[in-house]
Amino acid sequence: MTTFEDFLKLVPKLRDSTLPGLSAQLEMAAVERLEELQEASLKNRQPKQASVMFLVYERDKKSYFVLIERVKSTGKHSGQIAFPGGRSEKTDPDHAFTALRETYEEVGVPIEQQEVVMAGTPLYIPPSNYMVHSYLAFAKARPTFTPQKSEVNRIIEVPLSHLIDDSIISAVTLSTSYMSDVKVPCFEFNEMIVWGATAMMLNEYKHMLKNLNP
Repeated sequence: MTTFEDFLKLVPKLRDSTLPGLSAQLEMAAVERLEELQEASLKNRQPKQASVMFLVYERDKKSYFVLIERVKSTGKHSGQIAFPGGRSEKTDPDHAFTALRETYEEVGVPIEQQEVVMAGTPLYIPPSNYMVHSYLAFAKARPTFTPQKSEVNRIIEVPLSHLIDDSIISAVTLSTSYMSDVKVPCFEFNEMIVWGATAMMLNEYKHMLKNLNP
């Protein structure tokens, strides 16, 4: 599945497919995250809502997707590699619109250029108490990316073929504002490490793409 045309052929199958679900996401979770998710009672926590976008697009006839590096701040996800996305606003009609709006705000892709294909399995994020809704969408041409300077340090374009490559899965020991010296599974895209919630959601989409295009 190297060309964008190959990806477009999978779109109808993706729309009709069954989600791999939490089991696929947990393959890329740290042990501490597994314990937190098992202990979490969402009824008592009343999580905030957010949405992110896994946006696939054509670049030189090949399939790429976009990630961002968040600006460094005092937040729990400061400096991390992530999907474009953010919290739900009261004026958003649904979670999909939140993902579309945030993708426009953070990387400059107009809403009308994004065609939503499907929703992934919602994922609860214990450190920030967010329920994150992910969406797969595509743009038929390479967008003109414009980073939101207050939120995005840089925009990262990744060939979709790299995601399908099992050799990029590794593990790294990290320390953050909420954990110290923890070994976590990750994707290594060149020298870029993608871990945590983004890796978990990516892994569900990876399962689907590989199952539909073995």
